[in-house]
Amino acid sequence: MKNMTLTNIAKVCEGRLVYPSEESRKETCSREAAGVVIDSRKAAADFIFVATKGERVDGHRFIPDVFARGALGAVCEKEPEDIPGPCIVVKDSFEALKRIAEFYRRQLPVKVVGITGSVGKTSTKEFVAAVLAQKYKVHKTQGNYNNEIGVPLTVLSMPGDTEVAVLEMGINHFGEMHNLSRIARPDICIMTNIGQCHLEFLGSREGILKAKSEIFDFMDEDGSVCVNGDDDMLASIKEVKGKKPVTFGLSEECQVYATDIRGKGLFGSEAVIHGNGESFAVQIPLPGEHMVYNALAATAAGLLLGLKPEEIRDGIAGAESVSGRSHIVKLADKVLIDDCYNANPVSMEAAVDLLLQADGRRVAVMGDMFELGEQEKEMHARVGKYAVDAGVECVICAGTLARCIYEGAVKAAEEKNTGAAGAVFYFEDRESLLKGIEEILRPGDTVLIKASHGMGFEKIVEQLS
Repeated sequence: MKNMTLTNIAKVCEGRLVYPSEESRKETCSREAAGVVIDSRKAAADFIFVATKGERVDGHRFIPDVFARGALGAVCEKEPEDIPGPCIVVKDSFEALKRIAEFYRRQLPVKVVGITGSVGKTSTKEFVAAVLAQKYKVHKTQGNYNNEIGVPLTVLSMPGDTEVAVLEMGINHFGEMHNLSRIARPDICIMTNIGQCHLEFLGSREGILKAKSEIFDFMDEDGSVCVNGDDDMLASIKEVKGKKPVTFGLSEECQVYATDIRGKGLFGSEAVIHGNGESFAVQIPLPGEHMVYNALAATAAGLLLGLKPEEIRDGIAGAESVSGRSHIVKLADKVLIDDCYNANPVSMEAAVDLLLQADGRRVAVMGDMFELGEQEKEMHARVGKYAVDAGVECVICAGTLARCIYEGAVKAAEEKNTGAAGAVFYFEDRESLLKGIEEILRPGDTVLIKASHGMGFEKIVEQLS
């Protein structure tokens, strides 16, 4: 890792560098690290281990272990009694991790695409990475590494020959995006939408926009911003650092837009994309209108980074879904839509719209949505009503707040007076749902599974699979 020596790392995180001996100092002080980890099990020869305190495990316990594995050094909040190797003693290991990542990012002449928004960050990241990989060596966020721990680790895992990094950046408090922007220093910022997530901490959609806009704080002075022009909040952004944003959407008033959209059910869609004075047909392999927006965001980024239409087309066609995010699972007698990674009212309704594209009986398995603030019960009830009014034939709810989804669905079904209320079910928690869901489902069903990540609905996917 370029310039990642113990001396430089100690300097950037304002730590005190101590050695077990003078011989150790001479041997290691100028050697460059091979990697940085917070999981001692991933430590290898010449790695830096950052010891952090978790809720259940204190990483300081494993400092001897990482040196036994050949680690170059350890970052820690307290100096070990019998120091087994070079240690950098800091006030806060998590803060040190961020400063180390910021330093490493600045060593590499890499272009960074930062992606934020209320819904669709991960899918957009997958489309952008797939498109840009047609021309560049791309490094992207893995799993849910999109917060103040995940973003630094993603940056620190970036190979030295990376040309473009695609970083997903998620927050739920003011100030967090400022910190992520400082680490990532994006050249291109993509904002997908401003929905109703994290209202508990951010207060309103205006608050969400303000918090997400902190991504611009450390954007390159010559950088570019791409926003969903169909989103009313994002459309209000007229200028960032003296430049107009690039807009994408379904409206022809956007600079990058789509026409001739033809859905192919759960198997994606076709469209014609227009941008930079050119038009080209694309096959979007993932289902739902929101995937068209993701393809448009990737097109905008591709055009900014000099890709040709055929490269963008091939990248979009090769995009793949991530488990837990509109992932289609084909079983012998039914189809699952695994969208259980996270949920808010906007993404719930989008998932219902996707479910409606399926053949056969449509079943929505819904759980609690977290961090919605004072109106959480009303928002849950609206989701239940939306599902029934849209035409979902069976609604299964589990969780404390999901009781309101159930009540909203039952009320909507009774108002329709079609007998649909008999196909709305409620379970107190996930475990009781797991015991009863098999009796409700039928061969030929298409089953949407969606809730906030803390509900653990991936267990439902596992059981049904």
